[in-house]
Amino acid sequence: MIQKYRFGDPIKTEAVLEDIALSCGELPFLSVIENTFCYEMDDKDVVYGLGQQVRGINKRGWHYVSNNTDIPHHHEDTLSLYGAHNFLLVSGKELFGLFIDYPGKLAYDIGYTGRDSMDITPEEMNLYVYVITGVNEKDIIKQFRRIIGRSYIAPKWALGYGQSRWGYKNEEDIRQVAKMHRDNQIPLEAIYMDIDYMERYKDFTVDKERFPDLRGLSEKMKNQGIHLVPIIDAGVKIEEGYETYEEGVENNYFCKDEMGKDFVAAVWPGRVHFPDVLNKEARKWFGQKYDFLLSQGIDGFWNDMNEPAIFYTEDRLQNTIDRINELAGTNIGIQEYFEMTGLVGGLGNHPEDYKLFYHNMDGKKVRHDKVHNLYGFNMTRAAAEEFDRLVPDKRVLLFSRSSYVGMHRYGGIWQGDNKSWWSHLLMNIQMTANLNMTGFLYTGADLGGFGCDTTADLMLRWLQFGVFTPLMRNHASSGTRQQEVYQFDNMEACRQMIQIRYALLPYIYSEYVKAALRDEMMFMPLAFEYKDQMSRGVEDQLLFGNELMLTPVYTQNANGRGVYLPEEMMLVRMKSISEIETKIYEKGYYYVECKAEELIFFIRKGKAIPLGEGAQCVAQLQNEKLRMLGYEGAEYELYDDDGYTKDISDEKIRVIKK
Repeated sequence: MIQKYRFGDPIKTEAVLEDIALSCGELPFLSVIENTFCYEMDDKDVVYGLGQQVRGINKRGWHYVSNNTDIPHHHEDTLSLYGAHNFLLVSGKELFGLFIDYPGKLAYDIGYTGRDSMDITPEEMNLYVYVITGVNEKDIIKQFRRIIGRSYIAPKWALGYGQSRWGYKNEEDIRQVAKMHRDNQIPLEAIYMDIDYMERYKDFTVDKERFPDLRGLSEKMKNQGIHLVPIIDAGVKIEEGYETYEEGVENNYFCKDEMGKDFVAAVWPGRVHFPDVLNKEARKWFGQKYDFLLSQGIDGFWNDMNEPAIFYTEDRLQNTIDRINELAGTNIGIQEYFEMTGLVGGLGNHPEDYKLFYHNMDGKKVRHDKVHNLYGFNMTRAAAEEFDRLVPDKRVLLFSRSSYVGMHRYGGIWQGDNKSWWSHLLMNIQMTANLNMTGFLYTGADLGGFGCDTTADLMLRWLQFGVFTPLMRNHASSGTRQQEVYQFDNMEACRQMIQIRYALLPYIYSEYVKAALRDEMMFMPLAFEYKDQMSRGVEDQLLFGNELMLTPVYTQNANGRGVYLPEEMMLVRMKSISEIETKIYEKGYYYVECKAEELIFFIRKGKAIPLGEGAQCVAQLQNEKLRMLGYEGAEYELYDDDGYTKDISDEKIRVIKK
């Protein structure tokens, strides 16, 4: 059952599609004290949800803030990341889901101030609250997913392996990456183009010196089974003669300042305006601009810097420079030193700067900070809605850095600018389940880590978890070591893992599409299926689809790991597509050996999965030659389609048997 409550004068976010009548009476489970929703937790309560946030699957014991933020430091004390996913599921003395539909800043204290207290505080009490009850956790998730709409389904090729780096500066770099993968027989589906492909970081332009023939390059890559996926940023460079800038100014498509002038901030190109994607007309215009790249053979995009990120505003920059000039030549002591570094460090994404510009929402002037978390959602929506018009029968790859509940209908997300740290591999594992709860199925982290220098060991272990994530992309920052898998002395093991991904793709793609069609999760905590106390505490194993349990290795130099089996399961140990060992384990706790070059996972009792022969790209996959891996006599519901058109339905499911 879903109950809806209104407080104040909410802004319509369009997160929820289903028309639900307002409920009368008191809010169940929660009390409202001043502007805070309060819940008294039991000792055994587990709190799931919040999508893209740090820490574990169980969010209890810390405080969090939904306030989409450009932040490269995903430390344990980080309060906000790039997404605002205001859904919680409490499981313990009570069982209920809670969605707070509020696009502004929202603070959660989940057993941080007091171990047994959960307090949720919006900046303003203008919001909707949805309380969902059901027979179990999966039922509650399914109800929530139903009212927020079906998850985005990417083209099948987008589940292949992608290689990315901030620093592929020209056509030769792209060709070299393709050549090295193909020469070494490492499967490759996509090469991502970061900001270097643009002309001086201007959206919807191509640097003609570095990329003189993007259309030709795209065609040649596609002939090898490789797609090019360029980045699009939120800020539009202020420059006379630049078409996108001039169109936006002429038609009032940019966000305004208090005086009604186009708001100025700075990002990669320097001074920019932000398209007012909360304005329907501006959103349509911005979405149409993607046709510049679609017409050159591009069929995939990733939207970035769309929190939106702000490097500085001119007034704040000038004040900082003035104060530093005042300090110049003086005896700078500790207080002055901290003041100076704080001023410089505080230029980017300053909270007060988000109060300086406005949107036109259905003719109403709305200050940005009150709808801040909707910006990335609507930038991605702008593209998706126009794709429906520009290429109506074709699925286009689209994912974003910033998001809000509801954006999952238009595209996926990657999990942001992580680091090459083992702790971030574990965070990737844990975050994925919580993201699935809020509808984000097409997701994955930067394999190997984006910032810092990765290692061969970390790259390989991260690939082994990435084998199962819908978005499987190796991405690194400029200034870090090259981390294409052919750079490492364990290239052969990395190649085998990527080949295993392609052999498993019939299963992974099937589970992905079925989860979207049925409003279910791909990745689940064990406790959603098993009700014993041990399962409730497991934070480093996940159920995947209806058949598998994943037990990734996420510690340095490890040759195995502890595994809890809530029931009998079959261990699968793979070194390659042809080197597969299986062994049945009874319910219990085990230490399972797992050498660096081995992938291990478990098949649940009585289940089996399809396994293909692998390929160098998705176009080469042949689902007519599938074998079954798992328990004898088990049946599997296989979904398959052409992978490109939008003709997607349950009718394409067929049952196969081992």
